[in-house]
Amino acid sequence: MTDNSQQGVAGSSAVSQTAEQGAFELDLDKVVRERAGKKVPKFVVNWLKRFIHQDFINEYLRQGYMGVDFCTHALDYLGVDVEVKGLENLPRDGRLCTFVSNHPLGAIDGVTLGSVLGQAYDGRIKYLVNDLLMNLPGLAPLCVPINKMGKQARNFPAIVEAAFGSDDHVIMFPAGLCSRKQNGVIRDLPWGKACVAKSVQHHRDIVPIHFEGENSKRFYRVANFCKALHLKFNLAMLYLPDEMYKSRGRHYTVHIGKPIPCATFDRSKTAVEWAAWLRERVYELG
Repeated sequence: MTDNSQQGVAGSSAVSQTAEQGAFELDLDKVVRERAGKKVPKFVVNWLKRFIHQDFINEYLRQGYMGVDFCTHALDYLGVDVEVKGLENLPRDGRLCTFVSNHPLGAIDGVTLGSVLGQAYDGRIKYLVNDLLMNLPGLAPLCVPINKMGKQARNFPAIVEAAFGSDDHVIMFPAGLCSRKQNGVIRDLPWGKACVAKSVQHHRDIVPIHFEGENSKRFYRVANFCKALHLKFNLAMLYLPDEMYKSRGRHYTVHIGKPIPCATFDRSKTAVEWAAWLRERVYELG
């Protein structure tokens, strides 16, 4: 849903700037060419443009919003109504925190947290996100792009370290992927330990957040299909723009819990075990 020296760089070649200053458009032809590394049939790219609603996205991107404004106005553009409970739990004493949340939607949840927390902390927030989101220039100023695949994977520890060592609050979806449906229940996959380990290292309290919401049944069928076939490519990710498009006019509720002091995460559990414990605390908020 998580920009320092990376600001706007990773996605700059996949967008085009219009005549209106500050306005950008998503260019899927360039995205596919750069990510696929080979020529993809034109009819496939055209189908993808329709499937991800490129025209709908570009109509918004052309408005030129950046950073927290991008997130806030995106919710307005989609007609999404968000109820936030627990705003009083947000620390206001100047300490830096790590905000961790479940990830049920893959788009609206990230945009919502960017708007809510960005307004609360005057834009001093950073997401740790999939580097594909750098193709949205308006969101790029809030993002620390993560790519665990290929050559960039070697830079992953340094990138995470820089984010936690900054003067910004860090927003994380520790599962790394949006929630999956297993045995009829929609929940995150196991959380990674970085949210705990790095928060302890940098003396950041952790604020748990629970986002109520779910994607379509089709999304979960596709995700489970990929898992059953052991596909390395995350096909379900392609469906997220369509899921966002379908969220127009919906209502969501966000629960913000009380900060958990970093001293809580002692040696009585491993970082992996603490991450699992933290995941359960998040779901208890709902």
